[in-house]
Amino acid sequence: MSTPAEVLSQPLKLKNGTTIPNRFAKSAMSETLGTIDNRMTRDLVRLYKTWAEGGTGLSITGNVMVDRRHIGEPRNVVIDDERDMPLLKEWAAAGSIGGAQLWMQLNHPGKQSPRMLNKDPVSPSAIPFRKELRGMFATPRALTGPEIEDIVRKFAKAAEVAEKAGFGGVQIHGAHGYLVSQFLSPHHNQRSDEWGGSPEKRMKFVVEVYKAIRAATSDGFNVGIKLNSADFQRGGFTEEESLAVIETLAELGIDLVEISGGNYENPAMAKGGEKGVVKESTRAREAYFLEFAEKVRQRVNVPLMVTGGFRTDRGMADAVASGATDLVGLARPLAVDTDFPKRIMAGQSFTSSVQPIRTGIRMVDDMALMEVSWYTRQLGRIGKGKKPRQHDRGILSLMEVIAVMATRSAHTRLRA
Repeated sequence: MSTPAEVLSQPLKLKNGTTIPNRFAKSAMSETLGTIDNRMTRDLVRLYKTWAEGGTGLSITGNVMVDRRHIGEPRNVVIDDERDMPLLKEWAAAGSIGGAQLWMQLNHPGKQSPRMLNKDPVSPSAIPFRKELRGMFATPRALTGPEIEDIVRKFAKAAEVAEKAGFGGVQIHGAHGYLVSQFLSPHHNQRSDEWGGSPEKRMKFVVEVYKAIRAATSDGFNVGIKLNSADFQRGGFTEEESLAVIETLAELGIDLVEISGGNYENPAMAKGGEKGVVKESTRAREAYFLEFAEKVRQRVNVPLMVTGGFRTDRGMADAVASGATDLVGLARPLAVDTDFPKRIMAGQSFTSSVQPIRTGIRMVDDMALMEVSWYTRQLGRIGKGKKPRQHDRGILSLMEVIAVMATRSAHTRLRA
């Protein structure tokens, strides 16, 4: 039986010739380490250099926004031109140390842009969030056809800039309830034009984004997608629809598919499944979405990355050795143990210290906002050259995030 070090040290060669040096992949986490006006900073350079030096073979950045008017969190980096090219080049170089790959995740939040940051969010249709979240998110307006086409161009422009800066690829964020996910969902997309009304038409937006990125970049540039296995929401995106999207993108030549699940209204990506219920079979295998990945394997031959739930070296190795996934997608464990891939490949055993973060405020904890803010705080420490602090109190992280959002909101009003 192969050891975890032997399995996880194996390189992965993609169809276009790109080689990922091992099977560890850092999934996107929103760092919110840009400036208050959404520019690049050297904190991101230090953060991704740390992960590359720690042995992570592929790192995917947190969601870089493609439209300066629509951001998901304060201090997201926005790429809509080349104004930050010098720092972008430093970022790309730092994350590529030792042959590692660094890909930029591209995103548009759509309706999932907090009210404090955006009073005029957009979406395929004017469908509000459920009642408990309406204080945080304004009801969106439906996008017009020309606006949709403009957003497609913005994704392509950001990818063009990323390649010029030296990134190895981009990942389209099609999961967790952001705009691409909204177009795919029959709950959020109730249009009756060419952009909605059937699964095929709801798929058109992501297909056009993918084609536009391909047209704007070279043949050797990687294009991947992060996609929900399902939304785990009544009337939402289903597993069968997700499989159909993956089949279509595989036929078009997608380089890598990352599988996740859920959205802000049902955050399966943070909690492990529908309503936070983790099945015993899932618990035993560690990863939340491996069963769905196996269904994908039966339908298409496309490189897969499964993210969510991995905690031990043996669990990671078993997932790869079984053939269910090619890459082990890791997020929270890398926020508290930045070099554990290198340690595993050196033969050390590993069990992540990650534990649920709680404030005691049920509404906050159920939204997974605490999970996001606590780990964002750790990324900030790493970006400053400090060690992550594994025993930070959850409420402190939440207060810090609220303060930053208030500052960003005031900044936005001053610019208006």
